[in-house]
Amino acid sequence: LTTFEITTALAFLYFARQGCTAAVIEVGLGGRLDATNVVRPKVAVITSISYDHMAVLGETLTLIAGEKAGIIKENCPVVSAPQTPEALKVLEKAAAERSAPLTLVGREVVITPLMRSLALQTFQVASASIPMLTLTIPLLGSHQIDNAATAFAALEASGLGLSYSAIQKGFYRVKWPARFEVARQEPPVIFDSAHNRDSFARLRQTLDDHFPTRPLYLIFGVSEDKMLLDMIEEIRPRLTKIIATRADHPRALEAEKIVEMARQAGVESEAATPVEAALARALELAGETGIVLSAGSLFVTAEV
Repeated sequence: LTTFEITTALAFLYFARQGCTAAVIEVGLGGRLDATNVVRPKVAVITSISYDHMAVLGETLTLIAGEKAGIIKENCPVVSAPQTPEALKVLEKAAAERSAPLTLVGREVVITPLMRSLALQTFQVASASIPMLTLTIPLLGSHQIDNAATAFAALEASGLGLSYSAIQKGFYRVKWPARFEVARQEPPVIFDSAHNRDSFARLRQTLDDHFPTRPLYLIFGVSEDKMLLDMIEEIRPRLTKIIATRADHPRALEAEKIVEMARQAGVESEAATPVEAALARALELAGETGIVLSAGSLFVTAEV
């Protein structure tokens, strides 16, 4: 047995002993072969599929989506966030083969953004069951609207019977640290957990939405198995300088290696360890006009 399999079993045992009536069970890696995939869910939920954990899941979106689709069960409702055509084709095929009704956000659930600020954003969802519902979330970025709409669709499909007012209250009170978390507004200090190319693309878009012109100083650390250059390439148009660092974690890449790769990509960078030294240096460089952003690894952001 692996550590993850043991902890998954312990979690299920704890839920049972506590009389838990509903639980959100998140896959650890992939889906098809994951320890959590022993459950028979009320609804299966698949979030945005991108290139990550490719050494295990495969090097194409088709292969990765195939692993994710492994959680789809016979006659069990499945909800999907917006997907690329390549990934969606795999999910639709798997759902059809297992007679699993598929709800796709952006198709069966329509989103209309209304407003955004540095504190929250408001949008409307519409589906076959409700012509319009207004929701507010204290999370930033258009991708978080997609995530929230996916969660709404999952609640609808689950049969749990939550009222729309309860859903609205729950969404408004959600807390999710290190997801474009604005820890300080002026000068801005932002904590994020982006750790692959797709999440860095979403991070860059959110930066452009809220801070389109300010210089950016990135506190950057990654795990050894991550696609470092892809992340740097994605955020490069916004970068002023990378402050490379290393978290206190056995899988963390050396800061000097990050600097070497950043220079290959044509990005100005320097190393600073430990993480607290990287934060102090980034704040010094940013002054009163720049943005300090921590991303690349939750291990690093947790230490910031």
